[in-house]
Amino acid sequence: MNQAQKTIDEPDLTWRVLITLNAFRLLTCIAFIAIFFAKADPRFFGHSNPGLYIATSAGYLVFAILSGIALRQYWVPVTILGTAQTVVDIAAIVALMHASSGISSGIGGLLIIFVGAGSLVLPARYPAILAALATFAILGQQVLAQVVGLTAPTNYPAAGILSGIIFAIALAAQPLARRIQASEALARQFGVDLKNLSELNEYIVQHLRESIVVIDAEGDVRLINSSALSLLGATGTLAGTPLASTFEPLAAYIRDWRADTSQTSHPEFTLITEHDNARVTAHLAPLGKNGQRAGPILIFLEDASVMNARVQQSKLASLGRLSASIAHEIRNPVGAMSHAAQLLGESVALTDDDVRLTEIIQTHSSRVSHIIDNVLQLSRRDSSRPERLPLKAWLDDFAEEFVRTLELQEGEFSVAKVAPGIEVRMDRSHLRQVLWNLCDNAIKYASETGGIMVEIQAGQMPGKGRPYIEVLDYGLGVEKATADKIFEPFFTARSGGTGLGLYISRELCELNRATLVYLDRPGGGSIFRIVFADSTRWDPQD
Repeated sequence: MNQAQKTIDEPDLTWRVLITLNAFRLLTCIAFIAIFFAKADPRFFGHSNPGLYIATSAGYLVFAILSGIALRQYWVPVTILGTAQTVVDIAAIVALMHASSGISSGIGGLLIIFVGAGSLVLPARYPAILAALATFAILGQQVLAQVVGLTAPTNYPAAGILSGIIFAIALAAQPLARRIQASEALARQFGVDLKNLSELNEYIVQHLRESIVVIDAEGDVRLINSSALSLLGATGTLAGTPLASTFEPLAAYIRDWRADTSQTSHPEFTLITEHDNARVTAHLAPLGKNGQRAGPILIFLEDASVMNARVQQSKLASLGRLSASIAHEIRNPVGAMSHAAQLLGESVALTDDDVRLTEIIQTHSSRVSHIIDNVLQLSRRDSSRPERLPLKAWLDDFAEEFVRTLELQEGEFSVAKVAPGIEVRMDRSHLRQVLWNLCDNAIKYASETGGIMVEIQAGQMPGKGRPYIEVLDYGLGVEKATADKIFEPFFTARSGGTGLGLYISRELCELNRATLVYLDRPGGGSIFRIVFADSTRWDPQD
């Protein structure tokens, strides 16, 4: 270990004391020189020997400056530097005292400060030696003053008292220094432990799979882990920045929740991210005293697609068991009624009203059978088999099959240019069913405006680059009042529909960790967007 390293490893208290003492030394030198040239009190300062006074003051000032540089650069070991400073202090103060009016000038009292402070930082044997050196210097000055015949009389009793005080301070400083150093070491150890604990907590928080955000009473982000940054599509550090600048919908909800005390104290809020259109669930946990809402808040964020995928596995398994009962208890009677109505409709004895009634029976029997087919189809999807699909090639094959099956004319259905190399992760049959439902709905709704024009667009979202597919049409769109309900089961705004198509589509998307959302199309019409799972978070085995 080199000398500089040894010096740096000394206790912080030692260096702080020496730096503070040197600052006092520097101010003292400046005061000595200023008083001398100001002629404020010529009877005391520099009266006996002006040349010695000003030379000693100037040299003392230079020494203080050099000591300050040495302390900042850690040039000299602390013991050597502290001892040298105290010895120079004794010599300079005694010389200034001799150049002034001796012991009566009061300059010697500064030795109490310098020797006492030095005793706090030097090893145990040094304070007594330095106190003895100061005593000999003070008494020697008195003898020299008597020999050379200073104008001010000598005062041996005062010199003895001053020397005794210096000795007492030097010896009393040792126990105090040991206690201070012990406290300093303990505090330093606590600081190291606290820093290690803080670093451990930071590591744990940053590497949690759960997404965590902490905001203060003003709504500024105080803590956010990498998982939350990724989920919100943010980059860099957000600590100290307003949450509203990163995610305004969540910040607005928190402001409303703080103002409305009638809401639950631990609410959950589902929102859609701006960049990836991912559904995120936020759970708020107040950190203030007694759950006060005005204080800091801990926010747990969860990707709803991941959570819902697990729920769907259980839900679809339950539907599978339910569908078996539906098939036996409902489908067979409905089939029997439909068959009976068909046979009845072939009778030649039926009137026009009777024919109309049989048609009603057949129509609604078919509708019930279609509902049962959809529920059974959904219940069979008790698990998914996701695979990597090249998006461009898959969409080209899908578009060709869809156009051929529905016998669409050129220009009625198109696929926009898709960048090569984009892959999605989803069960092939699930993706086909979802996209077929969306395109079929788009064709039906677009035809209501007198023309059919449906387009598929695909690409990658800004931010994390999650792949997406959009189905766009120029139909009548969806009213704002019903936009939040279109994914509910059995909800339909058009007669003849079962209300299960969009519900099944979203269920299948969430089963594959994808998200299906509805957006208004500028200029009229609808956009249904499928946002697939983040490719950077795919399971390794996939």
